[in-house]
Amino acid sequence: MVKSMTGFGRVVLETDELSVQIELKTLNSKFLDSNIKMSYLFFDKEIEIKNLLNKKLERGKVSLNINYVSKKPETNKIQVNFPLVSNYYKELKKSADDLGTNDSDIFRMIMQMPDAYIKEQDQDAIEKDWKVVAEALNQAIEKCTQFRIHEGEILKSELNGYIDNIRNLLKNIEELDPERIKHIRERLQKQVNDLVSNENFDPNRFEQELIYYIEKLDISEEKVRLNKHLDLFQETLKAKISSGKKLTFISQEIGREINTIGAKANFAELQKFVVDMKDNLEKIKEQLFNIV
Repeated sequence: MVKSMTGFGRVVLETDELSVQIELKTLNSKFLDSNIKMSYLFFDKEIEIKNLLNKKLERGKVSLNINYVSKKPETNKIQVNFPLVSNYYKELKKSADDLGTNDSDIFRMIMQMPDAYIKEQDQDAIEKDWKVVAEALNQAIEKCTQFRIHEGEILKSELNGYIDNIRNLLKNIEELDPERIKHIRERLQKQVNDLVSNENFDPNRFEQELIYYIEKLDISEEKVRLNKHLDLFQETLKAKISSGKKLTFISQEIGREINTIGAKANFAELQKFVVDMKDNLEKIKEQLFNIV
């Protein structure tokens, strides 16, 4: 299975007591990076939400918006935050005395300051509402996951196409390799004839250098390894678990073999296929940024 990191899920739940609308968007990112917007009533659930996102979505830049509206009549009790109001008063009274200004409006100002009042929440009611919100959140995550799977199938098809292109180009290289070897042999033969006619010619040293040169130009092992890496890539695409990181590692190995073949080829006609292989590999790497 291949999952895209691009996903979207939207859920709306309505009950007699509340309304919940959740929107979940995901984009590509190396790690899970979540941005959560929700009512202050559920701030204590943030770690729980992040753990759920991490478990279900694994990777990606996540934008989660939880819009919660209670339909219940206001039953919360409001109290004056006396310790804070007292501190406000002392500081403002001192400032007024130091400046010699009229402090008749200090109390009115204080009661307009942040957190001057405390609203006592009905925790049982909040927990009851949270169960509904959590249900909606799980539904949104499931919708987002299905979206990712659908997008992943499209990516899987494209990746398989690029791998098939590289495999076909490798077959072209294998078919052209005998001509490459013949070309190299003829060139070497000419150089040998030139060297033999030289009075300083050393047969033993020439033999050693010739063996080294031939081994350096041989691409048999690279072709075998590249085929195996291509097989492993496509097997990983079929796996039950999406594994973008593993596919990235395999693509790096594919790149090494292609580069080595290009460096050893020493034949212009073959180099054209190598360039096309690199082009397909770059397209693969671009798509891998979007896979979970």
